[in-house]
Amino acid sequence: MPKLYFAIEDALVVLTTNGDDAQCELQLTGHDVQCVAVDPLRPQHVYCGTFGSGLWHSDDAGQSWRPAGEGIAESKVQSVAISTLERVDDNGVIYAGTEPSAIYRSENVGKSWQPCPDLTALPSSKDWSFPPRPYTHHVRWIEPDPHVSGRIFVAIEAGALIRSPDSGAHWQDRTASSPYDTHQLLIHPAAPDRLYSAAGDGYFESYDGGNTWQPFEDGLENRYVWSVALDAGDPNTVLISSARSPRQSHYKPAESFLYRRSAGSSWQQVTTGLPDPAGRHTALLAAHPSARGTFYAAWENDVFHSTDAGLNWARLNTQWSKEIRINEICEMAINEAA
Repeated sequence: MPKLYFAIEDALVVLTTNGDDAQCELQLTGHDVQCVAVDPLRPQHVYCGTFGSGLWHSDDAGQSWRPAGEGIAESKVQSVAISTLERVDDNGVIYAGTEPSAIYRSENVGKSWQPCPDLTALPSSKDWSFPPRPYTHHVRWIEPDPHVSGRIFVAIEAGALIRSPDSGAHWQDRTASSPYDTHQLLIHPAAPDRLYSAAGDGYFESYDGGNTWQPFEDGLENRYVWSVALDAGDPNTVLISSARSPRQSHYKPAESFLYRRSAGSSWQQVTTGLPDPAGRHTALLAAHPSARGTFYAAWENDVFHSTDAGLNWARLNTQWSKEIRINEICEMAINEAA
């Protein structure tokens, strides 16, 4: 019975699934949740970043929470990720990203944090700006490479996709062909050097570890791409959520879509078992870490799942108020071992 973690407007949802049924608990109520990550090495450990009240840590799979350890200077934590290839005393290394854009690193399960070198020393930083708050920018996504120890990719919203070859000790600036506004970036465990970017400027892939990029737009009518998920058993099966524009993705009138691409095919809109896209902000997508063909989509005030690689969907039976709206700004994390 995997657990799903994602945000509504003022709390973190901890959803325990069992077939088509799901039991819901709300945690961190009153907090503006922005990101959540499960430690693959220690699945009971979950980390949650908030806008204004810092980073939080649970060591019981999300049943209780406490502020993470000392060392993160900013209270606006927008991203968190665990590098499992980097090990210190059998613990993975945890990275947290903030607004303004900065990266922090913990080697002791979040008890203490050290800042990585200044990201704004990169030449492209003069162009970084987050449109709703144009006077600032933030680390939207952190993706440690599961194939190369110490290599991490960082998406700045908005303005750059940067990388470090050495655990954040040094930073390499964006490349000419890289996406400008990456929202989520994934690397499949079975596909070394292949990167998948869901970006405001489209959908992109790299096959050489981020040196060069190409867009994949055939069949993609709505190119403001928000979320991406990869089939655990097939790196060629990709799901994305998208909208025509940022306004339709996050504001009113909302309208958003789910697309699927497999084995080099063009994008196909997914509709079977899903409601009309009109009135819906962009969905959060996630794939089960080990179950081939299993995906989840948290969309407006519903959660759907698919067990046939995203072709057909069914709504989970959740017991919550229809007044709840899922916060599409947050990511969705899956804990298969809770």
